[in-house]
Amino acid sequence: QVQLIESGGGLVQTGDSVRLSCASSGGSITNYGMSWFCQDSGQKREFVAGITGNDGSTYYLESVKGRFTVSRDNAKDMVYLQMNNLKPEDTAVYYCARNRAAWVHTVSTAYDVWGQGTQVTVSS
Repeated sequence: QVQLIESGGGLVQTGDSVRLSCASSGGSITNYGMSWFCQDSGQKREFVAGITGNDGSTYYLESVKGRFTVSRDNAKDMVYLQMNNLKPEDTAVYYCARNRAAWVHTVSTAYDVWGQGTQVTVSS
């Protein structure tokens, strides 16, 4: 059974950078679309960024374009989210998720494997 494990979150200041990592165990994530979602307390889980499993195309939430970069290393079964120029509104728990196919969707129901999440807190 595939499990996803996120790491790299923490408490940072406005303007700082953080790189989140998502490691797969129990199975490969190659050829699957992989995405990052975030959820702040009391809010719905929201799509942040994704990368397809076939050609590596990337997709972003409008508010993170130019600041966040999603990437993957299929040899290591890893997915990353580089977060630059962080803002207080980026504060949330960030989840890595595996799509049911090679694509990227913005709706959470398209994903069947989720990590436990990693907290990112940006202080002003």
